Amino acid sequence: MTSGQEPQVLFEGKYLRLLRKGKWEFVERTGSTGIVVLVPLTENGELVLVEQLRPPIGKQVIELPAGLVGDIQGAEDEDLEVAARRELLEETGYEAGDLELLTEGPISAGLSTEIITVYLARGVKKVGPGGGDDSEDIIFHAVPLSEVGEWLAEKESQGILADAKVYSGLYFAMKHKETS
Repeated sequence: MTSGQEPQVLFEGKYLRLLRKGKWEFVERTGSTGIVVLVPLTENGELVLVEQLRPPIGKQVIELPAGLVGDIQGAEDEDLEVAARRELLEETGYEAGDLELLTEGPISAGLSTEIITVYLARGVKKVGPGGGDDSEDIIFHAVPLSEVGEWLAEKESQGILADAKVYSGLYFAMKHKETS
């Protein structure tokens, strides 16, 4: 496969485009300029997580708060940090004290063109209801950092899945705890 080859559009829906480049088929999200993911830590040492039904797998999933950047009409040039703060407040009702860029990278390099940007959100405080926008039904959880592993195991025993990014977020949260 040559990197200069233009991909062929196989299908385009409202939010996704299926492409082929050589023999490789992959997905590209439309109407967004990026994805932000947050590792939110409260002043009481809790990790804030979200839970929501994910229709592609038909199950509730525990995740880090996250969302699209530039997907709001009139705000297509939205800054990553602005989107991160917006998504945290929208999904959880928590506001970030300060954000620190942790890492960027592909979320599923064999399937999607998406690149996520991960932020540590320190000193998060509850200021609103959360729950997501009108299209979402999000439950938020503030779990003591020292209990997250057991808490996730209990959720998984109930048939609720944990997004693998949560474990990456735990790594960063524990690293932050060691240096603070």
